[in-house]
Amino acid sequence: MRFGVLQFPGSCDEVDALRAAERVGEAELIWHGDRDLRGADAIVVPGGFSYGDYLRAGAIARFAPAMESVIEFAREGGPVLGICNGFQVLCEARLLPGALLVNANRRFTFRQLELEVVNASTSFTRACVEGERLSIPAKHAWGRYYADEQSLQMMHERGQVVLRYAAGQNFNGSLADIAGVCNEAGNVFGLMPHPEHAVDQLTGGSADGLKIFQSMRLAVDGAAV
Repeated sequence: MRFGVLQFPGSCDEVDALRAAERVGEAELIWHGDRDLRGADAIVVPGGFSYGDYLRAGAIARFAPAMESVIEFAREGGPVLGICNGFQVLCEARLLPGALLVNANRRFTFRQLELEVVNASTSFTRACVEGERLSIPAKHAWGRYYADEQSLQMMHERGQVVLRYAAGQNFNGSLADIAGVCNEAGNVFGLMPHPEHAVDQLTGGSADGLKIFQSMRLAVDGAAV
């Protein structure tokens, strides 16, 4: 399996995402100006501050040449993971519902969090079990998930709410404690916490984030059978 990890001016977590992906398959960086996804089986849009977060987080990156190819890749059913700023980019590209707003505490916050797996049947959580707790860090200033009431209801009914912050862990004020969502087709997933920083017990204090990447490998391998 081959992962393609996007790199924008202002990305800061693309190398960690690359190393995490390399634990379960091959991986390479794809520059934001390159439309060629180089035969990637899955795409990771990493965290950071793409284009300096000028205008609005993710709003400029959404129009990058590489993202034009990612949008087409996603519409054809290819798996796409967006982490933190990558989640914001995917929402701006309308590949995911909702938006990310400024944290309720109005400041950048770093914290190790407990997340609850709500839907373990997606291409990004099949290595997990429903109700499982994952210990994964978060670090952001604009991570408060928002969607209108009707959209939220539809998302719950369709199983699009994939991860929730465990009780007492929702520091950013996300509606319904939502930490990660997928699109209706289930092949695009975004979350604000950083699974790529939790792939090794020794250096990250947890290896729970690796399950996200392992799940993608299982999904791609299953589709190839």
